[in-house]
Formats: sequence, structure tokens, C-alpha cells
Amino acid sequence: MSSRGGSDRGGFDGGRGRGGFDGGRGRGGFDGGRGGRGGGRGGRGGFEAPSVYSPKGPLAPPSAQVEKTENAVAAALTKKQQKSADWPERPGFGTQGRPVTLFANYFELKSASTQLYRYNVDIHADSAGKKPTGKKARQVVRLLLEEHLLSLKDSIVTDYMSTLISSVKLPEDERDYDVRYRNEDEDEYPENPTVYRVKYQFTGTLNSGDLLNYLTSSNAAAMFASKADVLQAMNIILGFQPKSDMTIASVGANKHFAMCGGAEEKYNLGNGLEALRGFFVSVRAATARLLVNVQVKYAACYQEGPLGNVIAAYDARDVHQLRKFLRNLRVSVTHIQKKNKKGQVIPRIKRISGLATPRDGASLQNPPRVARHGAGPRDVQFFLDAPGQQPSSAQQSKRSGKKPAKAGPAPAGKYISVADFFRQNYNLNVDASLPVVNVGTSENPSYLPVEVCVVQPGQQANTKLTPNQTRNMLNFAVRSPTHNAESIVNQGTNVLSLGAPANPTLVKFGIQTDPRLVTVPGRVLAPPNVLYKDVGKPNQKSIKPLGGSWNMKSIRFSTSSNLSSWAWILLDFERGRRAFNSPDELSNCLRNFTAKLNEIGVVAQMPKGGERVVLDRSQSPETQIEKAVAKLMAVHKPSLILTILPAIDTELYNSIKRVCDLQHGVRNVNVLGEKFAKSQDQYFANVGLKFNLKLGGINQILDPKELPLIGQNKTMLVGIDVTHPSPGSSSAAPSVAGMVASVDSSLGQWPAELRIQTARQEMVNDLDTMLKAHLNRWARAHKSAYPENIIVYRDGVSEGQYDLVVQQELTLLKEACKETYPAPDTAKGLPRISIVVVGKRHHTRFYPSKLEDADRSGNPHNGTVVDRGVTEARNWEFYLQAHTALKGTARPAHYFTVWDEIFCREKAKFPHQNAADILEGLTYHVCFLFGRATKAVSICPPAYYADLVCTRARCYLSHVFDQETPTGSVVTGHEPSLGNTDVKIHPNVRDTMFYI
Repeated sequence: MSSRGGSDRGGFDGGRGRGGFDGGRGRGGFDGGRGGRGGGRGGRGGFEAPSVYSPKGPLAPPSAQVEKTENAVAAALTKKQQKSADWPERPGFGTQGRPVTLFANYFELKSASTQLYRYNVDIHADSAGKKPTGKKARQVVRLLLEEHLLSLKDSIVTDYMSTLISSVKLPEDERDYDVRYRNEDEDEYPENPTVYRVKYQFTGTLNSGDLLNYLTSSNAAAMFASKADVLQAMNIILGFQPKSDMTIASVGANKHFAMCGGAEEKYNLGNGLEALRGFFVSVRAATARLLVNVQVKYAACYQEGPLGNVIAAYDARDVHQLRKFLRNLRVSVTHIQKKNKKGQVIPRIKRISGLATPRDGASLQNPPRVARHGAGPRDVQFFLDAPGQQPSSAQQSKRSGKKPAKAGPAPAGKYISVADFFRQNYNLNVDASLPVVNVGTSENPSYLPVEVCVVQPGQQANTKLTPNQTRNMLNFAVRSPTHNAESIVNQGTNVLSLGAPANPTLVKFGIQTDPRLVTVPGRVLAPPNVLYKDVGKPNQKSIKPLGGSWNMKSIRFSTSSNLSSWAWILLDFERGRRAFNSPDELSNCLRNFTAKLNEIGVVAQMPKGGERVVLDRSQSPETQIEKAVAKLMAVHKPSLILTILPAIDTELYNSIKRVCDLQHGVRNVNVLGEKFAKSQDQYFANVGLKFNLKLGGINQILDPKELPLIGQNKTMLVGIDVTHPSPGSSSAAPSVAGMVASVDSSLGQWPAELRIQTARQEMVNDLDTMLKAHLNRWARAHKSAYPENIIVYRDGVSEGQYDLVVQQELTLLKEACKETYPAPDTAKGLPRISIVVVGKRHHTRFYPSKLEDADRSGNPHNGTVVDRGVTEARNWEFYLQAHTALKGTARPAHYFTVWDEIFCREKAKFPHQNAADILEGLTYHVCFLFGRATKAVSICPPAYYADLVCTRARCYLSHVFDQETPTGSVVTGHEPSLGNTDVKIHPNVRDTMFYI
């Protein structure tokens, strides 16, 4: 029976493995790939026949010139006497595995050696002291080019923020201009336009030819300090055209989505959101050439169209939810229209600040009268000044910023409802059941009925997607590698202006892109044999994985565990569907499950007792769960509690984890009642994987010969990750750092440490104390001896932070070792440390060029490694697709070595020929030891486990990470008390894999 591992999201353990769609975890941004860490879901109706991307004409082999330069650089680095003080230099290219030729989602960029001039742009505040931001700042920069630098059109590009790049020198090195402001769709200026003082200042010259010379040089000592600056300039040049196109929505620096004109690709997600398909673009440095990386991207956006339709589709449960959904949404207002000279309507764009509340305009002389929060147009009244009358002094003060004068006699105006005002002035009858929206501020509100508001297209929704929206997004985003490759070559080059006809800006800057995807050499590494115990025999049973997975039929866990005392909790909703209709049904199910546990290697007795809890909705679920757990702990003292959930319910799941992991210190596994009740062997085996791990057992192992360095039992593997607050989190939400480490050479048990730290801080503060705890665990298992080698897989670090890992985190790791290891060991230079950064959120994908090199989903075979063609020969980096993605486009993991004191010292043993072979082979083989699944996972387990630790911490802190305004609460503009955000794992489970 095959076991897919268990989901740690969505409220239950023992289900399917994580699908791993690329992009932002259901929070607005998706990439087109599925089947990440645990592999993807297979289609119920079988698999489509695989296909491969096949452009017209013969297959172009990988560049011979690039390979020649790579070999020359590698040879020069081998002979180099003095090693660089920066990142470790590549010790050679990998040699192992079956050779394959792959397409990569890159185009070759051909650039003339052009002198580039860089300028910094600074926009001063207007006469009222306001400095433009966002879309207004972009428009000011656009007007600067149009009003003052039009003669240099196509010779100047900008990021529309702070930088200009020009192929010619601009008049004077430093220049100030007065820029008159008008809106994007206006073709003439207002009578008294706002004027912004804009200054540009020359900051230096760059030359793309210098970067290309460096990338082509085989000189081992070659350095190029301006590499990042040249790449930034090239990215601004390539991104300028889509950013300047009003039919394209640009998100961030390099994601672009067509919105209209026939190029748009949309999909209704439901509840007021829609998905847009677009493209990411980035210029990348590679050996002997510059490349343009293009990848399919997805964004969840607000539905375009009448605001009333969007509100109806959203179907909010309460007014607070609706306020949160609509806040900061840009709408065009239709009741007042103005046209430009071409007869086109000029959109009047307003931003929704919220709904009407009784506290709006409290300091105004004549504040609005609002019946309730979210009131409709009949129940919201504002003061309408008499004809010809000036606004009240209080209202004027809000606009001017001056302190209001003492109130005088009441003005000769009147109060009027929003409904009456729009009926009388615009002959518009509005729906009284819909709330009015505030497009002003809470201090000085401006109300509009939804009938006059139209939601602007391309507005990304920074909100957590519902399960149904996530399913719809996956239906749209999960596509085969072939479809994604074709989209990139066809639609992608069109949206990004990389194809024909030639982009005039690129022509002016001497840039061309080859319209064909590059081909690169890859290698498919052979999988290791996985070892279990043979049922009824003393020896081990060796299993050969097929397609990156295997089954557990007639085998037992490598190291069994004992479950002498355990209990269960059955949770039911008051009016919900029951998974078990009688106590006998539950008893039979538990009996079958206990038998399965014993069969696969968990020595278990029947549970000693349990509690059925019918959840009372008038009480906190956590309080009811805590009461049941406390009772079981007092009566039975179980070492593990099995919780049977009535449905996928995040609140219940988080409550259980807080109660068991933090309060009572008891191991816990959750199952979904409807699935557990079916008593299926595969589901029971999935749950058994977690039982064994949480009880200290080891599920599967590899032959020590398959694990270079590890088999000697002197090397500890460490995984580190940090998770940050996501959209919708409270401002009080912190970042969480997680660290796991192996305790012996079996790599089966990985205890964890976690720490709370400042929000958005990637570098880990308490790395020294966290490592000390792991070193002490190792010493307890090795007669007080410490590991000689520590290999760190660091997850979640961007390229710009590689140096910080070495400067800050390595320093803390070394300090911890210096304070822990005995003096004789430190005198020998122990421990030796290597740090490899694991990248998941990159945009590189590979596509097979031959049908025989594709798996059944059209992806490269698992074990595919690429270290040539799209990498730099001087950097020790490689891409590894260790897993099989059953659906969608597989995303390889990217590994980059930033520090090495271990592999460079190792003498390669047959069949390995160099240190690159050792690291690539070790990383791939470890992917078969993820204890929660019977398949190779997409990132190595140290990094994967560290990610799970951070995910578990998000469960503990769900009150700040997944904050929602409770029904009926008072919205004051301030967040409620959020309580303690510290997390202390109970001592009883601290040394276990509580997070798995």
C-alpha cells in the first residue's frame, strides 16, 4: 500500500500530501505549477498521455560556447591557489546521472555594449506639504518624461519610482523641473494644476558589455562589482514597455498582467474575485550570456465591474467582513462625467476607505447622521450647505489643516439622505439594502451609493482565499509543462513586448531577445534503495523507488515505537453529520486501526479511553477541547491523543494544537472523521507514519553508503526557516524562526526549536541558543560527543540576503559551537560548518525536449539536476527536481552554497568525481527520508521540516496571523488586545517531532 503522507494544513493529519502549487500559499499569488513538496494529486479519471514542448524546426542543442566557457572557468578555479573570501567557488560540475537535454524558461538576451547613464529621481512635496506616492508618483514621473524630456523618447526608461536609465546623457548632471499634474486619462491640464518639483541627479554610468565580458571570462580571479547595478538597469529597460502600457496591470517590479485588448486571460474565482494569468520577467546573469527569465504567474484580483455586483458575489456574513473586503478598493465614479478632447470619458478614481459609521466626522460642525455601521443610503444623512454657502469652518479646517474657529450660528443648510440627494440631483434610485461606501476619511467622510461605483480592473486582492476560491484558482493555474512553455513563447513575449515587432525602446538600447527558449544539459540521478524491516524476518527489506515513490506492503517501520497508553477525542457539531452512528462503530474502527499500527511497526494496545465532545457554539471550542484533554490526562495519562474531527476546520485544528503542544504536553494526531471511519488500509498507514514519528520511531532509512558523510555518524544536518506575517495578519503578528536537526546518522528523528522575533526580519536572532539545544540532544545520544560536521540547509533566504547569512547567522552558529564544544575539539577546528541556501520561490522551470525524457505528467523525471546553462560557473549552485509532480508543472529546488568547510575537504569516492557530486547526491538521497510520505519530496527534509515548524507556530498564533474582526465587534480604528505572542513548547513534547 502506498502512503502519501499527511496534510498539515486544513485541519487534519493523515490526508494527502501537500500539493505544492507555486506562489503564495493561497494568498493572492499563484504560479502555474502543482505537485510541489509531496507531489501533486493524481486525476481521478487516470492520466492524460504526456506531451513535451516541441517548437518548430530541429531541436537546438545546448550552447557549445557556454559549455566551453563553463569548462574553462571550472578548470581555472581548480588551479586557483588562493580561495575567494566570498561565497565558495564551484568545485567543478556534477558528473553523475543519465544525460538529458531540457528546455528552460529563458530567452537569450543579446545586448550591444551600450553606455548607460543612471539618474536618481526625487519628487518634492506639493504646496500643501503632500508628497505623492503609489499611482500618483508614477504619473508624476510619466509627466516628467512627457513634459520635459519628450525629445529623448525611447532613449529614457524608468521604474516609475526613483530611477531613470538613459542611453544618452541628459541635459546637465543635476536638474530641477516643475511638473504640472493631471490624471492619466486627461489630455489637458486643469485650470490651476498642482505643481510638483522633480529633481533628477546623475549617479553613474554602467555598461552591459562589461558584465558580459565578466561572464565570458575564464579568469578565475575576475571580479565585477557592478553586476547587481547592471542587472537592475537591464530589468528597468525590459520592464519599461509593459509598465507604460495602460492595458497592462503591473504588480511589483516585474509581474505583468494583460487586462484588456484581447490579450487578457481571466477566470472567475467566486466571492467577488477573479484570477488573472500574466508573466514574470527578470534579466539573469549566466555563464557567457545574459538571459531573460519568463514565467507564467497568477494573481487573485477583485472582479472588474459594478461595485454592487462585486458586493453581491462576495456575500459577506457581516458588515465588518465587507468593510475589510472593500477597504482601499479603487473605483471609478460614474454620476459625474468629464470628457477629454477626444470625447473619451475621463475616469474619476476614488479609493474606498470603509463603510459609513456613526462616528464619522465627529469633529465636524455638522457631522453626518448614520444609523448604524454599514447603513444604507436612506439611513445615512449628510449636511448639505445652502446654495452659494461656503463649507463650514470645521470642514475647511480638515482640508487646510488649520485649527477650526469657534463654532458660530448654525448655517442655513439642511440634512439630506444619500438616497434623496442622488434621486434629486442625478435622477438615480438606489438600493436601500446596500451599504453606502466612504471614499473620504473617517474624519471628513464622502459617501457614495454603490450604483455609481465601478471596480477598476487589475487590483490584486491581498486576502486569504477561501477553500472554494483556492480550488478554482488551481483549476485555472494547474497546467502541463507544455502549456506553460507555449504560453511563455506566445502570449508572454507579446505581453512583455519581447517579440515582433521590435520594441522601439529595446532597439534604442541595442537589445534583442532570441524568440526561442534556451536548451540546457541536465542529468537524471539514480534513486537510492529505501530500507524497512521485513515482516517476520530479522533482516532489512530493500525497496527500489519507481517514479520517486514506493509502497509499504508487507513491511514494518525501520525502528518501531511503543504506544502503551493513548486515548481519543471525538468532536462533533451539534447539528452536524456524524462519522460514527454508534459507540460500537467507533470501537470497531479503533480496533482495526490498532491492528494496522501493530502491523506496520507501532506496538500499541487499544486506547485506554476517550471523550466525545459535542461542540457548543455558544462556548469557545478551545475551552471545550481543553476540558476534554485535561480529563483524559488526569484519568489515563496518555502519551498520545488521537483527535477525530467532524470536518476540515482550521479553528478546531489550531485549538487542539495549542492545548496539546503548549498547555498539556501530550502528543497529538488529528484525523478527519469521515475518512477515518472508512477503515481503509492506506489512510490508516498514512496516520501510522505520524504516530511512529511522534513516538520517536524511524519510518525508513537508507544504506549508509547512499549517504556520503552521514554514514560515519559524525555529521549533523540542520534545517532553518523563517515565516512572516501574510496579508490579512494583524500588525502585531511577529515573524517565527524554526530550526530542526538530526540526532544521529539514521536521519529519522528531527526535534525542533522555534523562536518568535520581530516581524519581517529574515535573519534569526536566537540561532546560537537554538543550535546549543540541538547540540546537547546530539551529545545525549553519542556519549557526550558532538558532531564533527554541521551541514545547514537554510530555507527562505532571497539572493540579496546571502551575504547576511554568512555575516550574521554563521557568526551566531560559530559562537554557539565555541561555547559548547570542549577546547580540544575547537583547537582542531571543529566543528566544520557548511551552509546551503534552499530556494523554492524562484522562477526557473525545465521542460523535457524528448518524450522518453518526460514522466507521465510531461515533467522531467525525478532526480533531474541542472548545474549548467542557466547558472554562473563561479557560483556553487544547482537545481534539483527530486520529486514527481503528478499534475501541473514541477518546480525544482535551487541550492546555493554560501559557506563550506566540509565538502571541499572530502575526497571523492567512486562513483563521485568531485565535491559537487557529493553534495548533489547527498541532497537528492535525503529527499527520500521525509518520514511523512513514501515518496521523494521536492526540497530536502531539513528545510521541509523547518518549514513545518514555522507552520505549526502559525497555528499557535492564529489570533494574529489569521485575524478577523469578530461579528458584532466595534470597529474603532484600533486593533483589540492581541494577548501574548510568545510560544513555549511544553517540556513533555519539546524533544519530539510535535510539529509533524
